[in-house]
Amino acid sequence: MFFTRMTVLAAVSALALSACTSTDVQTSDPNQRTKEGAAVGAVIGGVLGALTGDDGGERRRGALAGAVVGGLVGAGVGYNLDQQAAELQRDLSDGRIQIINNGDHLIVRMPDDILFDIDSAAVKPGLRSDLAVLADSLQRYPDSTVQVVGHTDNTGGAAYNQDLSERRAASVSSILIGSGVPAGRINSFGLGENQPIGSNLTVEGRAQNRRVDISIRPNQ
Repeated sequence: MFFTRMTVLAAVSALALSACTSTDVQTSDPNQRTKEGAAVGAVIGGVLGALTGDDGGERRRGALAGAVVGGLVGAGVGYNLDQQAAELQRDLSDGRIQIINNGDHLIVRMPDDILFDIDSAAVKPGLRSDLAVLADSLQRYPDSTVQVVGHTDNTGGAAYNQDLSERRAASVSSILIGSGVPAGRINSFGLGENQPIGSNLTVEGRAQNRRVDISIRPNQ
């Protein structure tokens, strides 16, 4: 019986997690992630509650209580992500910055072409205001951790690209920290040319690969 319960829990959890993962930048419903979070939380909470009871009555009561608590927690996380994403979309001035809501975390994607000059790790003055907007958002939504990840295309040597990606991520992190975000919330690193999102065989693809991704993950 224990094995059966754990098997059901694992299957439902995996299904629920896959249902709330998406790379859509926007949806027609600005509260979509809130609803998905509530639904997923309710399902997982309900299953957990049902598996804790020893008889039919206890399992039903446990399922109901678990669904309510899980739904509230999931809705809260989803609501905050929806709100933060909408505010960033509204307040960031450079339209080339992407706000990607993946359901359980946000990615603020900044192309290197707007952040840095060629072969430079110094942030352009024009982007500092948008980084200040992002820093303000991170302070208004403090219950999250932040990863600042530098990426390059495959032009040049791999070792050089790795070093450049690390220096660029560090530059962005430094501005966020200087704008008031606690250093302990931020993890900065570079991946060089190792995680492309476009083809390095085309000019357009290489431009997509040169970027800094700022991942915002709610604390669980």
